[in-house]
Amino acid sequence: MIDKALKFSKDILDQFLKNEMGLEESKVLINNIIDGDGTIPQINQNKVVISLINLEKETLRPFYTRNNKLPDGNYSLSAPVERYNLDVLITSNFDDYNETLKFLNASILFFQTNPCISASSNSNIPDGLGKLEFELENVSYHQMHSLWSAMGAKYQPSVIYKTRLVTLDANEIDAFDPSISQNSNSASA
Repeated sequence: MIDKALKFSKDILDQFLKNEMGLEESKVLINNIIDGDGTIPQINQNKVVISLINLEKETLRPFYTRNNKLPDGNYSLSAPVERYNLDVLITSNFDDYNETLKFLNASILFFQTNPCISASSNSNIPDGLGKLEFELENVSYHQMHSLWSAMGAKYQPSVIYKTRLVTLDANEIDAFDPSISQNSNSASA
């Protein structure tokens, strides 16, 4: 689901930028900021780059039920569904600094006007995602500096969004439990 969530986010942001700026070609891609050898990928040039920088498990317990009622009234016991939040770095990387700022601004506008995308608001959302919520992360200058230093890159205009509630479900059933159909009373009168 992580790949589906990132690809879907890329596709809808790209379509927004195409519409907003009257573009024919794609300007958004999912990629690393720096290759393993320390070089900047050429494919990132003149693009808005989406990079996964962190993954955290959502610990809110109502999501983690193990018993699921089956149509026949019995229950299946399965591994709980887990939900994750993705911290995503949106980097504007253009030769012309004014273009860099223009695309970064348009990307922020997209997430501002689309804080939540669900199946009811977008029919193209992949099966199993349900909805994605986007929340701007307030990151200090020092935190951003540390992030870019840790990646081994020089800072580029960027912003971080938390993409909430990406669901991972193994769909593995551990056992079946029969439902209780009658109350038996062992006490005799």
